[in-house]
Amino acid sequence: MIGVYGGTFNPVHYGHLRTALEVKELFDLQQLRLIPCRLPPHRQQPDVDGEMRLGMLELAIAETPGVQTDRRELDRQGASYMVDTLQSLRAENPDAGLILFIGVDAFAGLESWHRWRHLFDYAHVVVMTRPACEMPELSEFLRQRLTEDRGRLHQRTAGCLFFQAVTALDISATAIRELIKAGRNPQFLLPDAVIAYIRRHHLYLSSN
Repeated sequence: MIGVYGGTFNPVHYGHLRTALEVKELFDLQQLRLIPCRLPPHRQQPDVDGEMRLGMLELAIAETPGVQTDRRELDRQGASYMVDTLQSLRAENPDAGLILFIGVDAFAGLESWHRWRHLFDYAHVVVMTRPACEMPELSEFLRQRLTEDRGRLHQRTAGCLFFQAVTALDISATAIRELIKAGRNPQFLLPDAVIAYIRRHHLYLSSN
């Protein structure tokens, strides 16, 4: 079973990393791929280029077995549509179970994603929720795919929708960037190796 966790990771922080580790263990993944987005379709272009965001990710997970980076969206031209990413992963791993992990806020806008229904052709979708988070209202398409049995995700390679509560760390990449821009110390919000990289490259000191 292969997990997919995408985002801008601008910069990667402990909120990303803690949930990544939890879902890897909860879903007994052989590997979890962190995939930095090159050109996000639904938000502003990151002010730090993809290679640097990838570099920070690699530093952050260097000592975490089974968690790895995947640069396919950085190498693909145009908007970074997740459905294209999953299609390419499926072509490389035709018999493996795939799970796309997304946050509950992203899930709220899922039906605006490019070819969103086809996500389920290539992978299961697991929504990472906060404890005591209310279940969002689901369309008929999504209700038909919903399961409360985590084991079903191992019985099929794709097609299920599952909600999983994870530890809620209220850490924001936007807030981290603002801290750095203001000359404040972001320690304990993200790994020290990532902070050192940010300082070495003078990142987030001003807006583009």
